[in-house]
Amino acid sequence: MVEKIFNLFSSISPLFALFIISLVPLIEERGALIFAASIAIDWKLAMPICIISNFLPVPFLLLFGTKIIHWLKKTKTFGSFFTKYDEKLHVKSEKYKKYGFLALTLFVGIPLPGTGAWSGSLVASILQFKYKDALLSILLGIILAAIIMTIGCYGTIGLFKLFI
Repeated sequence: MVEKIFNLFSSISPLFALFIISLVPLIEERGALIFAASIAIDWKLAMPICIISNFLPVPFLLLFGTKIIHWLKKTKTFGSFFTKYDEKLHVKSEKYKKYGFLALTLFVGIPLPGTGAWSGSLVASILQFKYKDALLSILLGIILAAIIMTIGCYGTIGLFKLFI
């Protein structure tokens, strides 16, 4: 399986692969920047590609996120997960609403498992954030995550290369 994926990406442009990886939920720009650093794509080129690509689905997720979650709650595969996810968010909704913009920005921007633009968009949809506020907050979070990951990936890989 991994070999098939590698062969797929080796036959397309590294920049296009970077763009596609940034679109994938859960991997997003965080994984894409690791990929970019590992194949020596200049960070000044990789970072804007990842930011733009990671942001592309956000407007649609904000518009249709609630409908998508309601649909997923009815499926056998994802139903129990999204039901629990929805309930958990509603329990914590006052906390999120209190800190609102900043909380959403940090949720998207701090690169931890389960956070990012996709999940941030779903959180904003469920908690009914204002569309423009959610867009800006998620964009700032994506930029923050890109800065953190770029420093981490390119600094760490750059240091590692010094010793090889």
